[in-house]
Amino acid sequence: MKILVKFLLNVATVWVMATYLSQYFQMTGGIPAFIIVGALITLMNMFVRPILDILTLPLKLFATILAVIIVNGVFIQFAHMVVINMDPGLVTMEIYGGLWGWVVVAVVFGFANWLVKEMLHR
Repeated sequence: MKILVKFLLNVATVWVMATYLSQYFQMTGGIPAFIIVGALITLMNMFVRPILDILTLPLKLFATILAVIIVNGVFIQFAHMVVINMDPGLVTMEIYGGLWGWVVVAVVFGFANWLVKEMLHR
């Protein structure tokens, strides 16, 4: 049940970002694209994020905020690389604004991920 809730919240996060942060984060493909990317992020949160957390543990000991932004940026980069290899008629995802755009997207995704964890642990 928790996985379903995480999935729905990830879909909502992707939709909110594509709707309200369109200067940095754009997607095409409509509702199916939001579902695909939400599912991808849910799966990556289960399998990739723990590995990234272990790899960046030494950095987290010295610079927590910087490490969190880097982990989320790498996480979004992995998701972006997977979406690029999908059928462009089904879904596309682009991040604009250079380094600042990537930082904004990484921070928003990180905050949303933290919020989902907090909501589900209560």
